[in-house]
Amino acid sequence: MPDVSDVAVETRPVRRRSRFLADITPLRSSVDFRRLWVGQTVSWVGQQMTALAGSLQVYAITGSTFSVGMVGLCSLVPLIVFGLYGGAVADTVDRRVLGLVSATGATLLSVALAAAALLDLRHVWLLYTIVALQAVCFAMNSPARSAMIPRLLPKEQLPAANALSSLTTNLGLMGGPMLGGAIVGLWGYQAAYLIDVVAFSASLYAMWRLPSMRPEALDGGKAPGRASVRGGLRFLATRPNVRLTFLVDLAAMVLAQPRALFPAVAGLWYGGDTKTVGLLVAAPAVGAVLGGLFSGWLGRIHRHGLAVLLSVVAWGTAIAVFGLTRDLWLGLLFLALAGCADSISAVFRTTMLQTATPDDMRGRLQGVFLVVVAGGPRLGDFLAGSVADLASPHRAVFGGGVACVVAVALIALKRRGFARYDARSPQP
Repeated sequence: MPDVSDVAVETRPVRRRSRFLADITPLRSSVDFRRLWVGQTVSWVGQQMTALAGSLQVYAITGSTFSVGMVGLCSLVPLIVFGLYGGAVADTVDRRVLGLVSATGATLLSVALAAAALLDLRHVWLLYTIVALQAVCFAMNSPARSAMIPRLLPKEQLPAANALSSLTTNLGLMGGPMLGGAIVGLWGYQAAYLIDVVAFSASLYAMWRLPSMRPEALDGGKAPGRASVRGGLRFLATRPNVRLTFLVDLAAMVLAQPRALFPAVAGLWYGGDTKTVGLLVAAPAVGAVLGGLFSGWLGRIHRHGLAVLLSVVAWGTAIAVFGLTRDLWLGLLFLALAGCADSISAVFRTTMLQTATPDDMRGRLQGVFLVVVAGGPRLGDFLAGSVADLASPHRAVFGGGVACVVAVALIALKRRGFARYDARSPQP
């Protein structure tokens, strides 16, 4: 009688390819998740098209790069302020309804952008206002949508689901601006905005078909507001594993974020131009997309805390080595490796947040996650730019990568339980 292990070994080569490609089991097992994922993919590409079109339109009106930079500030402040509040609301009301209302608001704002472009209203303040309101809608929608996913899938499928969501994010960041630039060049700003309106319909349809998503338990019956936000922050203060997912990510994004230095690096290190800057910006996204496409193995990892630590160390190491390179293609390779490591870290951090947090706290913790994701890279841009001005781009990039690795090592030594975190028995 053949040994069972022998049979497993004989069938393994047939399945080897599928085990490493992205696991699409969540798309097959849950119709609701499939609709939500498709709707988010389509609408996210549209949002990235609109983001580029808005920046191009502001520059066309003002001719000022400072004015274009203000677009980012107009979106960042509402994301940080309303990210926490949106999470509190998501823990108090039906998340499906919140998702529908916020997505409808974002759709109407894209209609307003299209109307302004069609009427040739050249008012920068109007564009800034609409961008800020779009950020408010996103800040209210994102925590609610993220908190829904653990209700749609069993916990063993969450790593695969988060890998698919990460793939959506990075494909949108890559493809959205390219499509947006082409469409604006061919048919004008209004065309990009109108396509975004149509794209939002996919997200609206997915939300509409979901069942009621009222939180399983409310925070002592409190209404949304400061008390609910404080309750979420108090919960976070007493849950070391969940808290450390944020701290480790901040170590990566604040200490080792070279994005702001790409224009200087392109010329000083590689003798390039704006095309070189574009390659440097795209390289981490390419790595993240490849990490998503070949993410099938992530679902077999149970030590999520250790996986997060190793992924962030890999990010910091890749950034440090990038700081030593003077060959463009080698530099792009290490930036792609950094992007891949960051996507893996994001999958496990998100999964830990979803599984180690009770349902009535998920919205608030997702709000904190949104604030960290939005604010960390901006702080990293400021730190890298400051260090580069005081010292040099080389020291800013290489030193930042090393500082990230050291910070993660210190966190791992101080909180040894984080590396032992096991997804089969999640402890917040």
